[in-house]
Amino acid sequence: MAMSIFANLPVKDLKRSMEFFARLGWKNNPQFTDETAACIVISDTVYAMLLTHEKFESFSHGKKVADTAKTQEVLVSLSVDSKDDVHRLVDAAVKAGASEPEPMQDYGFMITRSFHDLDGHAWSILHMDPTFVQPS
Repeated sequence: MAMSIFANLPVKDLKRSMEFFARLGWKNNPQFTDETAACIVISDTVYAMLLTHEKFESFSHGKKVADTAKTQEVLVSLSVDSKDDVHRLVDAAVKAGASEPEPMQDYGFMITRSFHDLDGHAWSILHMDPTFVQPS
């Protein structure tokens, strides 16, 4: 089995957050979903675990949920297959209620666009030109 990542994100309104991510085209895995948590399938190896604040704090070793209006607790960066995919995903997020904190960044070999989801979690969506990656 390939190594996978589960980004655990505290959310204020689980149902609303599930609906938001569904509008990005990501699916819910009901096997790992209940009234306190939802597993959002981003790819075969990348998942977002949406957790109520109470559930999140039960895993956070006594630490409180960060106030995303004041603190950046994480930046989730996802690479996609094309520039069009960058725009499609971020445009869908903004249409679903996310905010876009800055304009697209173009580094020549890579473009990025970012959004803050409904709970203020920062997402960076990027596409890197595969011809730029040099063999090691």
